Amino acid sequence: MVSARRKALERLWRGNCTVKAWRDAEDPVTHITKPKEVSLYNDLKCKLSHKTLTSSSSTGGPAIIAEQIKLSLGNEYEIPAGCKIIVTQDDVTEEYTRSGKPGIFMDHQEIVLMLFREYA
Repeated sequence: MVSARRKALERLWRGNCTVKAWRDAEDPVTHITKPKEVSLYNDLKCKLSHKTLTSSSSTGGPAIIAEQIKLSLGNEYEIPAGCKIIVTQDDVTEEYTRSGKPGIFMDHQEIVLMLFREYA
């Protein structure tokens, strides 16, 4: 059962995501098992947020500016490390990968993401 608090959070989530990973799958014709990209979850409600991080240098060098990308979604989903997460929000679709351990909260989880380059 989804709590009232969770329902309120989901009203703020304006994105959808698909989670994909490589798994061993048997070919139905040849019966040979080989790695294949499979969808673990499809069309999960989520929210993508961006935070700019700035660090200053004590040596007088240029400041380093980085961006932290965070995905909020239901805490009932187990998102494995190294998987591909395809997020569509505000008519923009981008591919990411999970870069850290998720922060688990009472009604949701937050996962720090990086832009997807390739499977680990």
